[in-house]
Amino acid sequence: MRHLLLSRLLRRASSPSQPHHNLQLIRAFSSSSPLPASDTDLRKYAGYALLVLGCGAATYYSFPFPPDALHKKAVPFKYAPLPDDLHTVSNWSGTHEVHTRVLLQPDSIPALEDALATAHRERRRLRPLGSGLSPNGLGLSRAGMVNLALMDKVLDVDVKKKTVTVQAGIRVAELVDALREHGLTLQNFASIREQQVGGIIQVGAHGTGARLPPIDEQVISMKLVTPAKGTIELSTEKDPDLFYLARCGLGGLGVVAEVTLQKWLSENKHIKYLWIPYTDTVVVVQCNPPSRWKTPKLASKYGKDEALQYVRDLYRESLKKYRKAWGAVMFVGRVAYVISYTRSVRLNLFVCLLGIQLCYLEMIDKLKMFFRTEADSKDPAIDQLSFTELRDQLIALDPLDKDHVIRINKAEAEYWKKSEGYRMGWSDEILGFDCGGQQWVSETCFPTGTLAKPNMKDLYYMEELLQLIEKEDIPAPAPIEQRWTARSRSPMSPASSSEEDDIFSWVGIIMYLPTSDPRQRKDITEEFFNYRSLTQTSLWDDYSAYEHWAKIEVPKDKDELAQLQARLRKRFPVDAYNKARMELDPNKVLSSAKLEKFFPGMQTVQHAK
Repeated sequence: MRHLLLSRLLRRASSPSQPHHNLQLIRAFSSSSPLPASDTDLRKYAGYALLVLGCGAATYYSFPFPPDALHKKAVPFKYAPLPDDLHTVSNWSGTHEVHTRVLLQPDSIPALEDALATAHRERRRLRPLGSGLSPNGLGLSRAGMVNLALMDKVLDVDVKKKTVTVQAGIRVAELVDALREHGLTLQNFASIREQQVGGIIQVGAHGTGARLPPIDEQVISMKLVTPAKGTIELSTEKDPDLFYLARCGLGGLGVVAEVTLQKWLSENKHIKYLWIPYTDTVVVVQCNPPSRWKTPKLASKYGKDEALQYVRDLYRESLKKYRKAWGAVMFVGRVAYVISYTRSVRLNLFVCLLGIQLCYLEMIDKLKMFFRTEADSKDPAIDQLSFTELRDQLIALDPLDKDHVIRINKAEAEYWKKSEGYRMGWSDEILGFDCGGQQWVSETCFPTGTLAKPNMKDLYYMEELLQLIEKEDIPAPAPIEQRWTARSRSPMSPASSSEEDDIFSWVGIIMYLPTSDPRQRKDITEEFFNYRSLTQTSLWDDYSAYEHWAKIEVPKDKDELAQLQARLRKRFPVDAYNKARMELDPNKVLSSAKLEKFFPGMQTVQHAK
């Protein structure tokens, strides 16, 4: 790797854009002619060589570390082209990525059964992969994956019973579109609709509504294809204990091939809060079936352009501000360019190598940004950007500057105030939420009393969280989304409970990744995990809060990992889950490194010879 970087330095230094005397200098290094005989010249050129090597080493050690140095698979990073037979699979936020030679897509249950039976016989892993939306990459495995994208059919719709049976590879958006012609829909939705049905139930995903449970509770029967026992049918009547355990099984008990969903169309109220740090604004989103007797006034007080104007103005002002700062860098660059034409060879060499060093320290990116912002600040296309696009662009200018983030949050608060009003549409459109660009996210779930007697811990949690953000000067962007659900009977759900009236609150904190630059993504990642660690230390135990399965990151520190395992064992039936895994998947075909870290203790069965 060091050799590669040094060769890049030499190629860059020898490019036509460099001053003429630098070309002569590089040619002197690569010449086969003998060194000057005098000791003075010998010492001079030896000094130059040491300077080159020293600068190259500095560049190497100042370059962003591979992702594993901070957090396992924190930022996708490639050093060289990959072989043609490798499949590259990344999750939606680009925070986790694997390369594998095995990515199967069966188109039927028999084909899926054959794939799992073969993997079981050969003792190799084949992890179930849905749409790859889980922020923690729960479905990813370098050893091999199986995806049901080709098993995406609606098999049966019973309008009278209000049930639908589907293959598990169908996406939520496709299922909803198919149900519309029957006058039906799902009772609840997550923020986006691109999940495969099998994946969305396996991780305990949820929508919002205190009378509505997480989505796994909608499943009334399922076909589970297992490595050791083939296809088994589960329901409340057929092996109910395993059925409830497998509904939120994290893909570790079998591959969900078919599910039957029940829809309740009673008038249930959906509500969520969008808290905006460093402001006194809470956006309240309420969704209800339209009344037959009263039509809401749909028009808001302000038009779309008026609502966005404050954000657009902030973007243009920020572009000008950062353009001035980067203009100073341009001035330094011009001075260095002039110096490079002086007769001082040592000074010239120093400036040349310093320029290369600054290139790797992102100065070149700053210069590019200078030219981009000068054009963008006058670009009328800014007026065509949506709110989330504007927010992403603003955050990208300086994502970790607290004061900059506060200005963005205040602009967002102003946007929501001027967007107040009503709109009518299909439930999946109304309940969906534009989450913005790539991001790190941590979402916790905790009990908050019952429908009859809420304990108000949901609001106390948020009050403490916002105070923590301000106390620690965390550059926390908006929104912090808070939702509520009823309980789930699936024991592996974070909202599991035996009490029918229990309700749970879900709170998600985020940090956006508005750039593809490895160094900046590394810095944001580091700040996010500090943010998450502070919330865990200050809040989780006091409120019995546990993370969403798709958002738990495995810590590299052994003590932190042991604490995570102890917390999971305290909340979930880990022994029962591992026992089921032993029966259905004794060779750990469906497992992964992440799942093994969550649930240690399951031993691979050794077959008799």
